[in-house]
Amino acid sequence: MKYTARRRLFSVLAITGCLIAATIFASPAVSQASWNGSSFCERHEYLCTENAFNYTSGKHIGHDEPSLLFYSATPGAGNSSIYNLTLPKDPPKLPKQNGAGGTFNFQLHPAFWFGMAMCDTQSFPEFSSTCTPDTDANIFDNSDPNAADFIGEHPGTAYMEMQFYPPGWVTSCDGKHWCAALTIDSYNFDANTNTDNNSACVNSIGDETVNFAYITKSGVSDTPADPLNPVLIEPNPRTDLLMNPGDSITIDMHDTADGFEVVLYDNTTHRKGSMKASIANGFAQVKFAPNDSSCTSVPYAFHPMYATSSVHTRVPWVAHSYNIAFADEIGHFDYCASVDSSGVCLQPSEPDLLQCFPPSDSPRIKIGGCFDVDADFDGVSYNLNWPGTNPATDAKFHPAPIAFTSPLLNPTAQGSLQNYDMSAFEADMPAIEPSDSCDTKTGSGCVNPPAGAAFYPFFSIGNEKSGACTWRFGGAGIGGTLNSFGDVQQYGSLLPQIYPLSGATITKFDDFRSTPASNPCDAPSMDLTLPSRPISFGNVRVGKTSGIRTLKIANPTAFPITLFPLTLPSDYHLAAGKQTTCPPNGVLAPGGKCQYGITLMPTMAGPDNGSATISSNASTLTSMVSLVGTGK
Repeated sequence: MKYTARRRLFSVLAITGCLIAATIFASPAVSQASWNGSSFCERHEYLCTENAFNYTSGKHIGHDEPSLLFYSATPGAGNSSIYNLTLPKDPPKLPKQNGAGGTFNFQLHPAFWFGMAMCDTQSFPEFSSTCTPDTDANIFDNSDPNAADFIGEHPGTAYMEMQFYPPGWVTSCDGKHWCAALTIDSYNFDANTNTDNNSACVNSIGDETVNFAYITKSGVSDTPADPLNPVLIEPNPRTDLLMNPGDSITIDMHDTADGFEVVLYDNTTHRKGSMKASIANGFAQVKFAPNDSSCTSVPYAFHPMYATSSVHTRVPWVAHSYNIAFADEIGHFDYCASVDSSGVCLQPSEPDLLQCFPPSDSPRIKIGGCFDVDADFDGVSYNLNWPGTNPATDAKFHPAPIAFTSPLLNPTAQGSLQNYDMSAFEADMPAIEPSDSCDTKTGSGCVNPPAGAAFYPFFSIGNEKSGACTWRFGGAGIGGTLNSFGDVQQYGSLLPQIYPLSGATITKFDDFRSTPASNPCDAPSMDLTLPSRPISFGNVRVGKTSGIRTLKIANPTAFPITLFPLTLPSDYHLAAGKQTTCPPNGVLAPGGKCQYGITLMPTMAGPDNGSATISSNASTLTSMVSLVGTGK
């Protein structure tokens, strides 16, 4: 069965390596149990948000996430994002155990994702039990403990990652298809009193907890997303949305009354999948109850935390500085030909070759490898294996790049979909560089690129065949590149960030980040296709109802467009039933079509002409279609 290897990976993976020590720098102690060997994020690290408190003696036990951040002060920017993504294809040359073959996506990144900050009243910093969603009143980033917006009094925070998983290996849903999941990470730790959750929680799932649900064709979760669910991340090929390499995917992320929702439109196969972070889908908070003897969860609908996206809309336990962002999860594949029963690589033998699988465990590509963090930066991700690193051989040996548009936001006040006007590059290299060379308390010795890396990937922009400006990730030689923003130096300078701890704050240098600059990609024009000629109702007796005429509209864009109620002249009426298929307050999918059934009932003799007004969040907010008829 194609899913066997992934089930084994997600259910019985042995944990190797060091437990996390009891101190964070010279700061007050953080419990060792926070990152014990039983925790979800210890076992499935690449699925988890980068936690700033996951350290031992300054060394981060984490993962490399080069990121692209988007900012806008328009309300709606913090709780709605729409992207168009092309899922990268793998090259025709298959990987070989000796590294001389092609490089597949699973070797460069076991996942990539699109993110957004969420409310969670049971999560860090555990100061209050309320969080009003979708508002910038939740910005608390002051270092002064006496200030009203002291960061230690921040409403409880979580981080959503809309993750995509490539095909072909044990970290895949199956051998040939991409799949995706809605994940939400929370951190059950009281930063003001330095208190962990109870030992039952810490020893079973750890302090960083994860709600996880695959995107399904029905929008109904395969199993409850609750972090306490033991079969949380088993995929189901019958119900999950599986996507082909090369497919064009529209990602629509937004809030609803029942919880935050992601909708994926596969514009190539015309399939759709979705998931809502709702109580009905089993989403839940792990109850923060340090004195309890058992670990319990509470049903919970997650909602976005902020109204906008800026340098102030942070999640104050996350190593990164972002709210709205894309990140690639790199540094998780080293070749390994022989593996022992506990998942340690025997050939070759390096201290960081852990969480390893032999060739026989892979559903398709029969090579062995390890996906633990690449602590010495010598794995596949840190060599010239990316698209754009060798234009002469890229097509044969390297996958296509991840390519996506800048997100569009749906403004809170009714209006057209808008671009995020600012962007920035960020990489958490310091958080994972060796502590004997990089001091994240001061930034001393932290370098870009990290020592040991023969190559470090970066972002560029180029135009697609359609003319759309897209972001790509890899090297400078990707075809059609317009700007690579200084290559690896695009990540900018060391970024100091404050974090609450023990009623005060600590400062850490976990990231390089560029100065936010104007978004180089403009928003595309998005308009509906409407009738170009008047709709004629002919002669109609006064007081009588005409036959139904249809006003057909289409959405030729790659983005969902919201339709608002149709406005008609007084003698024209909307027909009920099957003749009207357009939603009165709903979304017309990318490539979608619908119609309004309209009748005329004249109230007097003579010409009875007017216009139907179609309102939407397209580039043209209102459009009119002429209606003509005569009362007799």
